[in-house]
Amino acid sequence: MTQAPLITLEQIADGAFAEVEATLDGDAESLVLHRQGDEVRAWLNVCPHAGRRLDWAPGQFLKSKDGLLVCAAHGASFELLQGECLAGPCRGESLRAVALEVRDGAVWLKSEGVVV
Repeated sequence: MTQAPLITLEQIADGAFAEVEATLDGDAESLVLHRQGDEVRAWLNVCPHAGRRLDWAPGQFLKSKDGLLVCAAHGASFELLQGECLAGPCRGESLRAVALEVRDGAVWLKSEGVVV
């Protein structure tokens, strides 16, 4: 079976978030993607504080005026380079990153999957 891209680059506005489903280690997982120019970063859509999803509705994410990803459940705020929590109940912890690559105008899951 050939792997398909997760999403095309044009489906994510520059500076915006998207949610996609991916299979990691045999399990279906929700991922939050963030696009910055031609780069896309991804994390498991799970807040390290209480294990809840980050989005307030499927695929709908909050971004602070400072440009941080905000967990809709308890307000933890994450920077968008490493996914580190800068404010809120899990300060100092980080989102679990997922390795991606952008090629041919699409976003692909790298074979090694989750980066802890």
